[in-house]
Amino acid sequence: MTTVTLSFDNGPEPEVTPGVLDVLRAHRLQATFFVLGHKLAAHRMIAERARDEGHWIGNHTWSHAGPLGPVTAEVAEAEIGRTQKLIGDLAHPDRLFRPQGGGGALGRHLLNGAALRLLERERYSCILWNAVPGDFQDPDGWVDRALAMCVGRAVLVLHDLPNGAMRHLDRFLGLLADRGTQFQQSFPDECVLLRRGQATRPIADYVTEERNPTTAGAVP
Repeated sequence: MTTVTLSFDNGPEPEVTPGVLDVLRAHRLQATFFVLGHKLAAHRMIAERARDEGHWIGNHTWSHAGPLGPVTAEVAEAEIGRTQKLIGDLAHPDRLFRPQGGGGALGRHLLNGAALRLLERERYSCILWNAVPGDFQDPDGWVDRALAMCVGRAVLVLHDLPNGAMRHLDRFLGLLADRGTQFQQSFPDECVLLRRGQATRPIADYVTEERNPTTAGAVP
């Protein structure tokens, strides 16, 4: 049996996210929206609607300028902390955070030591993924890849971006339903790196060693 957890990164977008919420409501499905701080600052009411309709709100950094592994401690802490402060009472009790992978890649580029210490100290849950069909770069061809990836226990990363990809969401969810797919809002252990600040596995493979960090991705 296939079980899928739906997640949407890089919103909220006023031209896209409300339509995504409409489709999810029509299918009676709940998802998680990993928001960007600078977009949340401009479109908070959309995130409030998502929360009110049963969706979870997570932190996906302030600027999405790049993975946190190569940046300075100050930048990493600000990317996470500034966004979480803005999320405020919209936050899930587990304080969900998803790092940027850069095209969906997993590895030591995801975090640096400062980011990890912040996530541990403030009891975040760090959420990874195992299915990234590339809707952000192929707005029409992603559906077939997503269907192929949705096997077993899939944590699917989609993007509520204004590139036209989400016009296929209703069809995609219908195809999954026709296959007998089960949907679950919670994240399986294999895609949770930290749960409420506690590591669920050896974590070194996801953290850059703290040597000669750059200032790339500075928060505005």
